[in-house]
Amino acid sequence: MENEKINLLSLGWNDFFNESFMNFDNSGFKCGRIAVENKTNYILFTEYGEVLGEVSGKFLFEAEKQSELPKVGDWVVVSLFNNNELAVIHDILPRKTRISRKSADRKIDEQVIAANVDLVFIVQSLDENFNINRLERYLAVVYQGGAKPVVVLNKSDLCLDVEEKIGLVKNRAGVEKTIAVSAVSRNGIDEIKKMIEPGVTIAFIGSSGVGKSTLINLLIGIEKFKTCEVRAEDSRGRHTTTRREMVLLPSGGILIDTPGMRELGLWNAGEGLSQTFSEFSEFAEQCKYADCTHVHEAGCAVLDALSRDEISKERYENYIKLLKEMKYLESKQNISAQIEEKRKWKSIHKELKNFNKKNK
Repeated sequence: MENEKINLLSLGWNDFFNESFMNFDNSGFKCGRIAVENKTNYILFTEYGEVLGEVSGKFLFEAEKQSELPKVGDWVVVSLFNNNELAVIHDILPRKTRISRKSADRKIDEQVIAANVDLVFIVQSLDENFNINRLERYLAVVYQGGAKPVVVLNKSDLCLDVEEKIGLVKNRAGVEKTIAVSAVSRNGIDEIKKMIEPGVTIAFIGSSGVGKSTLINLLIGIEKFKTCEVRAEDSRGRHTTTRREMVLLPSGGILIDTPGMRELGLWNAGEGLSQTFSEFSEFAEQCKYADCTHVHEAGCAVLDALSRDEISKERYENYIKLLKEMKYLESKQNISAQIEEKRKWKSIHKELKNFNKKNK
């Protein structure tokens, strides 16, 4: 059965991607957007409809890291075959935005959760899950990737101090766009819908049990994603979303669903931290030492601001915690890069030695 054609604009195509694609446009290539990433292949949305795709051998060989391979939300350059039902992926167009974290395993590597997202709805539930420190971590990740964050406080029907929690998010985390919603009463759902315009890509992120899948099902209008109850004793739930998937919404928007994350390690998040803790950056510029850690140094403007109550103690402690995590990761990356460089040159010398032996 022939696929129904799709207008690329409805998939989020814009001038940014069009300009990048101009280098390939005259070579018989087409563009598609990664909707699902499987273990060995991908499902793409193209102007010809849904297509099954695989990465070319050349692309796979040249990719040095997992983050350089296609991820959900990526625009990719493809050749189409079999009556436009199969695709070979040759390249990725530059990502306008991304949501990344440190790989959850022991590797010092970037894990791209989603690419080319315009709006990121950071979901927390107004029960035991509510955690302002965790919210600031999520904000740093979203800001670093270049997307716009919106805080969604779910399960407002279970909370007696909703306005106080909204005020805390706005005052401490500095997020003006904060929406309290209830999947049960559907309060706030229309406010979310108004933000999802045709061609705009959104993503929901948050820890397991906050109700992302339930909210997404309400936006889609059908029970597409599985939901499950959270444990009453700690408000935690199992991961009901097991893979990243892009869905076209009835409103014309594009949604990327992501699994609940128990870990969201920072990845090269210097700019994201600066935006999340903007007042710290202003004080840090006044520190006596350029490499000030803001913990014990004399002449530290951040510590001076803390002593004058211009910065809250809770916010300061979370900032220092995230800053230390980022600095530690940077040191690990440097060590990893040095080891990789040594390994590369060792391999080159070995190949050169074998070449010289053969040509004596």
